[in-house]
Amino acid sequence: MIMWFFILCLTALLAVGISHWVYMWLNPKCDGKLPPGSMGFPIIGETLEFFAPHPFHSIPPFIRNRMEKYGAVFRTSLVGKKVVVSTDPEVNTYIFQQEDKSVLLWYTESFMKVLGKKSLLTHHGVIHKYLKNLILHHVGPENLKANVMSELDAVICSHLHAWARHGTVDLKEVTSNMLFDYAAKQLMSYDESKTPLKLAENFKAFIYGLLSFPLDIPGTAYHACLQGRKNATKIITDIYNDRKASKIRRGDFLDHLLEEVESEKSFLNESSAIDLVLVLLFAYHETTSTTSTLVPKFISDHPDVLAELTKEHEEILKNRDDETSEITWQEYKSMTFTHMVINETVRLANIVPAIFRKVVKDVEVKGYTIPEGWLVMVVPSALHLNPDVYTDPHTFNPWRWEGKELHAGSKTFMAFGGGVRLCVGADFAKLQMAIFIHYLVTKYRWKINGGDEKMIRRPGLVFPNGLPIEISEKDMKC
Repeated sequence: MIMWFFILCLTALLAVGISHWVYMWLNPKCDGKLPPGSMGFPIIGETLEFFAPHPFHSIPPFIRNRMEKYGAVFRTSLVGKKVVVSTDPEVNTYIFQQEDKSVLLWYTESFMKVLGKKSLLTHHGVIHKYLKNLILHHVGPENLKANVMSELDAVICSHLHAWARHGTVDLKEVTSNMLFDYAAKQLMSYDESKTPLKLAENFKAFIYGLLSFPLDIPGTAYHACLQGRKNATKIITDIYNDRKASKIRRGDFLDHLLEEVESEKSFLNESSAIDLVLVLLFAYHETTSTTSTLVPKFISDHPDVLAELTKEHEEILKNRDDETSEITWQEYKSMTFTHMVINETVRLANIVPAIFRKVVKDVEVKGYTIPEGWLVMVVPSALHLNPDVYTDPHTFNPWRWEGKELHAGSKTFMAFGGGVRLCVGADFAKLQMAIFIHYLVTKYRWKINGGDEKMIRRPGLVFPNGLPIEISEKDMKC
């Protein structure tokens, strides 16, 4: 009898404890007023709904539904973390201004496990500034003008010519391959066709599962991602060690990294240098190739845009002494409508669909308190597709940028991030797209056999796979 009484008491205490824990989960403590919202189920929160795929050309349903219910700022819980989601431009700007003060850059542990805990993404303050300047040595305006532009011109011409020989190719696959080949050669003189290492194959596995649900068991995308990262890292490490041992310099970014690692004043070590190469390969491969996939799609869907682009680029050809010469820096800077098309493409593409910051000291903003330890998630797509900011926001309309600043971000245009974390490769991405557009509209005919139903976004990345493009050369060649 006593035993049963003891079991009954223990069960009651357990029930009370669980009830209290659930109550505290649903009603988190705050020394002020929390934004409205729901914390979902204990531990998993609302993670499953957040990870659901959706058409790329929209605000994620997870965000849209809560905006309608709670407003522009709301709370939730994702992968065990308490999160305040902001779709308010004023709140976003304030949060970015608090970088290294009351907030720090943050990514999920699973994300950082994949990209590397010593990568550029993990650093703050002086070290972040140092790494940013290191990368600008490679993709800054001066090097773009002096070296990168000519190299990109040759690479894009070569790949477009190869696509035309095949007649029909998968647009996402070939643009990814084009940018990966270029990046691997420029970063570490790697040529996939001349080695059995097959970095690209492992890198694609890494990319596909990068923002998948973090379940590390065989058969899951995340497990394949970790294996792809492991294999890709080994290949990069072997190349790094071979270069270091041989002391033969190739004039690429890896040479510059080796010099930095050996410098007494450097913040780099071998591990962080290798992680940096991996992160830059990711940046080249995924973000830029995604936009290059969408440019032909949008142009082909809008004949008036194609006509205006063709007019601008044929005018460039007419003003040359030799129509077959490479694009010059002056010609690139003159491509006003082209840059309007690029801005409109990245606005709709939402390459950076979510930006996270971790609160390290209570933040007071717009009457709400975001407690220390919480995360803030800024959602650029909610700004880019806001009808109060952009008239008919789901329509591809480059003319909406007429007379506006084309080379800077703002509170309502965050295609390349914001604050001190503004994408360091933005100028490179724009240059690559402009050269790509130039040759596409002046040297080729093409037709895309696919619609928006093929454009599916998983959290964080666009995967417009299976978009066949029929392409053939006009009379003139690159």
